[in-house]
Amino acid sequence: MTVTTSDITRAGTADKGVSVHIRDLDINFGTAEIVSGIDLAVRPGEFVCLLGPSGCGKSTLLSAMAGFVRPTAGAISCDDVDIDGGNRHAGMVFQSSEALFDWMTVAQNVAYGPRMHGAKKAEQARIAAEYLGMVGLPHAGAKFPAQLSGGMRQRVQIARVLANQPSLVLMDEPFGALDAQTRQVLQTELDKIWRHTGCTVVFVTHDIDEALTLADRVVVMTAGPRARIKSVYDVSAPRPRDRANPEVIELYEQLRDDIRAEVVAALRNQGFEGEPGLAGVRGEEEKV
Repeated sequence: MTVTTSDITRAGTADKGVSVHIRDLDINFGTAEIVSGIDLAVRPGEFVCLLGPSGCGKSTLLSAMAGFVRPTAGAISCDDVDIDGGNRHAGMVFQSSEALFDWMTVAQNVAYGPRMHGAKKAEQARIAAEYLGMVGLPHAGAKFPAQLSGGMRQRVQIARVLANQPSLVLMDEPFGALDAQTRQVLQTELDKIWRHTGCTVVFVTHDIDEALTLADRVVVMTAGPRARIKSVYDVSAPRPRDRANPEVIELYEQLRDDIRAEVVAALRNQGFEGEPGLAGVRGEEEKV
């Protein structure tokens, strides 16, 4: 099922984000067939969430967009140029805040990319201050990651990626390990940052509420092996999203039923017998 897609109305985004086209994509690891026949077009400046049961290849697909994983067949392009190796347009935000460099201060972490590209110390300091301010941590620059909470470390990781000014931001369940209250705060902040920067975002999540809070479109993947795209939902409710909005409630129910069917299929593929409940729709993601 494909739900009609509405146009993006945010001013100034199309010239900042890149388009992403995935064409007839297969990814195998040895004899294991992970995803098959994936076709997806992401518009410049669009926010797309990938939803699916654990182990269906969402993280693998994201890694392929980053250029970390080479497709077995098919192609991925950014602004109509095929990705061959690393994707220079992309920045990756990982689920674990351990991706930060513990021996560097917060400011040094954020300025790491610009420093590697030759930025002078004064410019590094300016960049770190700008992006730490953007994520609500203007006074954290002199601290070390170990001195911060999990939510604060994830903000630093987002700032570090944005400091490189990517036109495509890939986010692999960045809030998955956080408590519900912190998740909601960071979702709201991310929505504001995305609208400010205008970059294209592809965001992996297993949380339906999170997808409906953030996404222009939600892409549902089938259970693996050989996972494919099952359905695409347009989320046209105004931002910031109100969870009591009738449109959001209706989409939640549709997505819940869609995901539940794939979770059941995934469990049965693993030899589960019986009629499982909704456990797994919000369960911890199994990386593939």
